Amino acid sequence: MLIIAEIAQAHDGSLGMVHAYIDAVAKTGCNAIKFQTHISEAESSLYEPFRVQFSKQDKTRMDYWKRMEFTLEQWKEIKIHCDEVALEFMSSPFSNAAVDVLEEVGVKRYKIGSGEVNNFVLLEKIAETRKPVIISSGMSSFKELDATVQFLKDKKIDFSILQCTTSYPTTPKQYGLNVIGELKEKYKVPIGFSDHSSSIETCIAATALGAEILEFHVVFNKEMFGPDVKSSLTIEETTTLVKSVRNIETALQNPINKNDNSSFNELKQIFEKSLAINKDLPKGHVITFSDLETKKPKGFGILASEYKQVLGKKIVGNMDQWSFLNYNDIEN
Repeated sequence: MLIIAEIAQAHDGSLGMVHAYIDAVAKTGCNAIKFQTHISEAESSLYEPFRVQFSKQDKTRMDYWKRMEFTLEQWKEIKIHCDEVALEFMSSPFSNAAVDVLEEVGVKRYKIGSGEVNNFVLLEKIAETRKPVIISSGMSSFKELDATVQFLKDKKIDFSILQCTTSYPTTPKQYGLNVIGELKEKYKVPIGFSDHSSSIETCIAATALGAEILEFHVVFNKEMFGPDVKSSLTIEETTTLVKSVRNIETALQNPINKNDNSSFNELKQIFEKSLAINKDLPKGHVITFSDLETKKPKGFGILASEYKQVLGKKIVGNMDQWSFLNYNDIEN
C-alpha cells in the first residue's frame, strides 16, 4: 500500500513550513509526501478565477500561484530533506515547465491532478520521461479516462488510477467508493483512492474495498489558511489513519479459511457445552426439552448440538439436578 500525504499549498508559500511538514509527516508512517509545482506564468493567466475565495492578500489566482512558487534549488533542498527522513518526494506538475523542474529535482513518478487528466500536452511531456504515472480521476468520465488510458498504453507508460471526487470537502454521498471496483475491473491496473473528505473512515473503507494507493490532504490545523484546509486531515488523524490502514492491509493479506477451525479446538473444549438436566429426574422419566440445560465444558455430556437425540428417551436411573447427561444415562 502506497500512502501519500499531500501538502499541496498548505505551506502557504513558506519554505520553513514545507520542512516542518516533512518532519511531521515522516512520523506518521506515510510512504510519500506530495507537493504541487506551480510556475505561474506557464500555467495560469489573469483570467483564472479562484476556486475558493479564501485569500485576502492575493488579488488574482495567478498572484496566488506566484506566491506558491519555489526555486529549483529550493525544490532540491526539499527533495534532500524527504530523502533524509525516508519519504518519497512527489509533486504534481501543472505545466511542461514544471516537469522540467521536477526532472532536475529527480522524481520517481508523476502524479497527475484531476484537472490535467485530459491535458495531452502535459501527458506527452511526462511520457517522454518514461516514468510511472498516477492519474487522479476526479473530474473525468469513463469516456475521458479511456482516452487517457489509451494514450499512456500507446506510450508504454506504467500507470495507476485513483478514484477521486473533486469536491472540497467531499460528502459521504460523493465518495464514489463503488468506482474502485469498477476501475479495477475495467482497466486491470493498480487502483487507489484520493480523498478530500477530511475524515479517516473514507480511506479505511477504500482500503477494505481493494485500494492499493491512498492520497489525502494533510494540514497542521483545520483552522489554517488555504483552499484545501477544510478537506484535509491533521497530523494526528493521519497517524491514526495510517495505523488503521496497515492493520486492514494485514488482514486482507491473511484470509481466514472458515472450512478449517482446528486452531480453535482447545477453546471449543472450554466454551462449548454439554447436555445436562435442570431438575431431579426419577428412573424411567421420559426426557422433554423442558428438562434440558447445557453446561461447560464440552465433553462431559452429550454434545449440545445433539439434544434432539435424547428427546422422548427414558432415563435408566435416578438423576440429580444439574447432572451431565450421557448416552449411557438413557435407553437405546
